[in-house]
Amino acid sequence: MAPSIAPSEPARPGSHAVRQQYLDLRAQVHRKLLTRLNLEALARTDRTRAESEIRALIGQLLVEEAIPISLSERDTLVSEVLDDVFGLGPLEPLLRDTGVTDILVNTHRHVFVERGGVLQRASATFQDDQHLLRIIDRIVSRIGRRIDESSPMVDARLEDGSRVNAIIPPLAVDGPLLSIRRFPAERLQAQHLVERRSLTQPMLDFLAHCVRLRLNCLVSGGTGAGKTTLLNVLSGFISDRERIVTIEDAAELQLHQDHVARLETRPANIEGKGAIRQRQLVINALRMRPDRIVVGEVRGEEALDMLQAMNTGHDGSLTTVHANAPRDALARIETMVAMGATNLPERAIRQQIASAIQVVVQQTRLSDGSRRVTSISEITGMEGDVITMQEIFLFEKLGVTQEGRVIGRFRATGVRPKCGERLRASGVQLPADMFEGVMDVR
Repeated sequence: MAPSIAPSEPARPGSHAVRQQYLDLRAQVHRKLLTRLNLEALARTDRTRAESEIRALIGQLLVEEAIPISLSERDTLVSEVLDDVFGLGPLEPLLRDTGVTDILVNTHRHVFVERGGVLQRASATFQDDQHLLRIIDRIVSRIGRRIDESSPMVDARLEDGSRVNAIIPPLAVDGPLLSIRRFPAERLQAQHLVERRSLTQPMLDFLAHCVRLRLNCLVSGGTGAGKTTLLNVLSGFISDRERIVTIEDAAELQLHQDHVARLETRPANIEGKGAIRQRQLVINALRMRPDRIVVGEVRGEEALDMLQAMNTGHDGSLTTVHANAPRDALARIETMVAMGATNLPERAIRQQIASAIQVVVQQTRLSDGSRRVTSISEITGMEGDVITMQEIFLFEKLGVTQEGRVIGRFRATGVRPKCGERLRASGVQLPADMFEGVMDVR
């Protein structure tokens, strides 16, 4: 009979094989247990009652199969089965870990997490692809969605607001794939960004004035760069006396004002009908008497309606877009407008963009996982067929330390923004040194 092996046993020669032996034993018990349990019936019972039933069945199973396992291992097994019945199985410990910001499941064999902006392998694993598929199905069925061969992709949301994307075979070649983007329980405050050196105090003050005085702002950045976090922070500068309508594909924004109306898109039903796209919500939002419209992310033909809203009395609107640079962000907006208005001349599209958007904020995720506001630019108008911009603040990358940390500096370009006249007319006196100076970051 093999000895009982604790999962936390310190490393020693051959300990990997011993650890694997323990995992195999645990998997064997787990599989046999799941075949004897009626999981659907158990999920409808009280958790305390279910725990006692599972614990008794494990004891019976261990005696029958003569499987060596310690009391601590038995407790771990009970917790895992309870997580399978009432939660998301092996993902539950990761979801309870507040330091984890992303959970990436690459088939049942590999689970990765992001901590502090850095990806690392997690010890969690699933029994097989069917086990992972059960967890995915549980996530999507809770919100009335489905995933199968006829509909193998789905976007969903957990109860805590975490965003979930799942894709299964035949689209996923090697097995089911699952991504969970988590959001902190407590909203990140503006000062936290300064403390984490995501931007400087003058940059934050300038953006705060722009939002309060109703300049239209576009936040640009790549996947995982922190666009939604920055949009949340900027929305915090909107007055409580204004009516805000938010439009998102998956509700992620956490606005704390009293007068907020939240809208969310809807996918098609089983028959492929009933989908509500962002463009329809933007058009409907204009009938809801909004003071400001906040679009979580512009990614299609709704860009045209968003620009028209910004140009027709809904100043101070905010949105984000996927792009690697401020100029690229404008090019993407132009492309998306053309998707919804094929007959609109190129120059007319650019005039719409130049008159609708005043400030472009570029958010970047650097190689060490840190997130920085790498550029704040102002759109000043048009020269010929070209939209003109001027950079007010920027982040310069200077190098990387031996530990992999990015060395750089925030720098004001010395250019005084054209919108400064509008700010002064509203009673805001910008300090003379706001657009000067350098701050080193390591």
